[in-house]
Amino acid sequence: MNVFTKYNRKNIEDRQMDTLIGISKGINANGIVDLDEAKFLQTWLAQNTESQNPIILNLFQKVSSMLEDDSLDKEEAAELFSILRKITGEDSELGEVAKSTNLPVCNPKPKISFVGNTFLFTGTCVYGTRKQCQQAIESLNGINAKSVTKNLDYLVLGTYVSDSWIHENYGRKIEKAMEYKAQNLPISIVTEEHWLKEANL
Repeated sequence: MNVFTKYNRKNIEDRQMDTLIGISKGINANGIVDLDEAKFLQTWLAQNTESQNPIILNLFQKVSSMLEDDSLDKEEAAELFSILRKITGEDSELGEVAKSTNLPVCNPKPKISFVGNTFLFTGTCVYGTRKQCQQAIESLNGINAKSVTKNLDYLVLGTYVSDSWIHENYGRKIEKAMEYKAQNLPISIVTEEHWLKEANL
C-alpha cells in the first residue's frame, strides 16, 4: 500500500468513525435501542465495510448476529446500547480493555495453555461474536465450556466488560469463578486482550 492510498484510507476511516459516533449518539438518545434502529445501524455498517475498518467490521458482525432471527431481545438491546455508548466515548475509548482493579483478573497474568483446557467467555468481545471466539478456541485444540464449573481452566472477560461488572448479567460468572478461586481451585480469570496475545490472534 503506497503512502497516498494509506493516507486516503485513514481519511475515509476517520470520516466513517465521525459518522458512526453521530449515529450512535442518535440511537442512544432516548436510552434504548429498538429493532428499527438496530436494522438502520446494520444497513449503514454493511454499506461501509469496504474500507475494512476493524471497528466497523466487528460491529457489523455483532449486530448481524443479533438480528439473525429478525428480532432484538432485551439483553441484545442492552448490550448494543452499551457498545454504542463506548463508541461515543461516554464510558471509555472503543477497544480499551477495562483496567480497573475492580476487575478480578489474575495478576501476574498467567501463561495460557490451550490444548485440552477449558475456556468460557463472558461479556462482549472485540475479537468477534461468541461463536467466533469459541471457534478460535477449537482451532487451538482447546475446549469450550458452557458454564463456570470447578473444572473450568480459564474465564475470559470480553473487552467491553465494564468496571460495574458486579451489576451486570455477566457478573454472575465472574462471581462464581472468584468463589472457586477462593477455594484454591486452579481457575484463571483473564482479559480478552491477554487471551488474544497468548493465542497470537
